[in-house]
Formats: sequence, structure tokens, C-alpha cells
Amino acid sequence: MIRNNICMNAHPEGCDRNVADQIAYVRSKGTIAGPRNVLVIGASAGYGLSSRIVSAFGCGAATVGVAFENPAKGNRTASAGWYHDQAFQRYAEEAGLTHRSIIGDAFSHEIKQQTVQTIRELMGQVDLVVYSLASGVRVDPDTGEMYRSTLKPIGGRYESVTFDSKSGTLTPATVEPADQEEIRQTVKVMGGEDWELWIRTLREEGVLAPQAITVAYSYIGPEITFPLYRDGTIGRAKEHLEETARRMEQEMQPDGGHAWVSVNKALVTRASSVIPAVPLYLALLYRTMKEMGIHEGTVEQIHRLFTDRMYGGDPALDDHQRIRVDDWEMRDDVQKEVRRCWDIVTEQNLRELADVDGVQQEFLQIHGFGFPDIDYDRDIEA
Repeated sequence: MIRNNICMNAHPEGCDRNVADQIAYVRSKGTIAGPRNVLVIGASAGYGLSSRIVSAFGCGAATVGVAFENPAKGNRTASAGWYHDQAFQRYAEEAGLTHRSIIGDAFSHEIKQQTVQTIRELMGQVDLVVYSLASGVRVDPDTGEMYRSTLKPIGGRYESVTFDSKSGTLTPATVEPADQEEIRQTVKVMGGEDWELWIRTLREEGVLAPQAITVAYSYIGPEITFPLYRDGTIGRAKEHLEETARRMEQEMQPDGGHAWVSVNKALVTRASSVIPAVPLYLALLYRTMKEMGIHEGTVEQIHRLFTDRMYGGDPALDDHQRIRVDDWEMRDDVQKEVRRCWDIVTEQNLRELADVDGVQQEFLQIHGFGFPDIDYDRDIEA
């Protein structure tokens, strides 16, 4: 059930396969000398889910995952994240790994306190905190005010073309500019305020190890998408996230800790699928990087983040103190080819220039569909 590039349901067996495939990849790479006790905020999908899998099945770490997901109800399936979390717990149990999942609103004081108590009981302290929260809405835990994020340009209308991941066709996209209130609310939801509240709470409660690392995920992308993304409302929020990281880094460094933002590669996620122009960019990027042999999914990205950056001796920070694992995506030869294709792509040559099938399949698979050996006509307990 797909509406406006949003999948409205999920398949439990396919979501289980998604988790199992990621675990198999991590195990194939051997043991990582990484964290021992890990908290992942936003642990049920995308980069957050992969971070929990790499921590548990690569490092052997005990993990606590926080996510806001919905179980099956009536004739509705559970959310994909719910099925991902259930699968993770089952595989972690089979492997004898210490784990606990907390389902609830990560923005709230209640879930923060519940997490603190869980860490205290389960592992004492955490030495890695991953912040991978993606939400369109946030309720301020002190005032009760509700904020909504918007994906809009700033200063002028954005006009481009996008790729409909359901039909596989090109469609025009127009987005009106944001006003100041929309900018403010987007920063409140997607900026660094809640991340900082989490770290402050963990430190004050004594459950953050002195030499702990915390990392939040971000994206920059190419100039093609700058007007809507990096120079738009989301970009303002990401700037706030990065400012927050630099401030927390100064606070944590005396104890040997670190606060970093990791800029990751563009991938098909539930969020990216509804950003105008981004699905088309993804299809062009996927074709280019696959032909060059350097394409990565979420689990490959996070595995490289752990092994080559955070626990590899040198995080290789850029001028803004960010870790860059989008380095392969942003290579000159990759971006030159993507830009060439962007300028000439039409409905007629789309499948020649872009990895339409790959993007469509990945969109389906993050919801549990699109696995060729799963019988989707067979009845299954939701």
C-alpha cells in the first residue's frame, strides 16, 4: 500500500529478512574492537538499526534501543520498525547478546528516565550513544508545545523534477519557501536540542561512561539538492546539530569523551523517499556507484564508520569537525557523472541512466517487501 511515495504497511517476514541479511554481512567481516555497552536512539530502521546491528553482532556489545513504533492493530500491520525490532531481539537472544528495547517517545522525559533505569540495571554505563532520530513532530517535554518540521527552501521557490518510486516515472516538483516560524519549528524538531538533552540526562544520572562517544547522523549532499536540503529548513536544523556537537565535544573532551556528527551517504529511507528531487538523485547515484564498485547500504556505511573512523584510530574530521563517510559519494568522478546524467535525463532514457529497479527494490525492502524468494501471496500472521 503506497501513497505519495509513503508505504502504509509492512511485511513481518521481509523485515525479518532485512535484519538477518545485515547480521550476516556484519558477521562475515569478523569481530570489531569497538564499544561494549551501546544506546541507540532511533534504533528500528535505517542507520539507527544498522548501528545497533553492528554494535551487537560486530562488537558483541550489549545494546539498548529506543524507538517509537506501532504494533499490529485490527486489520493494520505493525510498522516496519516494529517488525525490525522484534527480529533484532530474536536474533540477539539466539546469539546470547544482552539487549533491551524501549518503545516510546524519545523526546519525552519519561522515556529518557526509563532508559536511564534500564542502562543502570542492564549494563551500568554506556560507552557509545548513537542519535539517529528522524521524526516530523516533536512535543517539548517542558512546555507541551508541539513542533512540526518542514522540508522547504529558504528565500525562494524550488522547482525541479523528481522520481516516483512507485510508478518509476519522472514528475515535476515545486516547493514553496518556508517562513521564519517553519524554520524555527524544523530546528526544534531536527536540530541538536534533544540530542543534547539526552547526553545531559545520561551524564547527570551517572550512566554515561567518562570516555564515551556520542554520534549523530547528518547529510550534506550535492549542489543539485542544496536549495531544498542543505540551504533549506532541514539544512538549518543540521547546522544546529553540528553546532551542538562542537559544544558537547568541548564538554566531553576533558574526560576523554567525544561528540561527533557523522555525515553519511544518501540512501533510500522512509524520509528520503518523500524529498523532491532526492529519489531521482538516488537513482542516478546508485547506478554510478554500483558501476564503479563503491556502492554501500546502511550496514556497510556503519561498519566502515565503526572500523575506519570511530574505532579505527583516526576519525578524519573535516574543517567543521564532522566525520565524513559520504566521501565515496562526494568523489569528484562520482559527482561529475551524476551531474552529467541529471542534465540530460528524460522519461525516455531514465532506465539507461538511473538504477530505477535498484531504488524501487530498496524502497520496498525497507518495508519488508521486494524480496524475490518470499511468497507475498501466502497468508502470514501480522
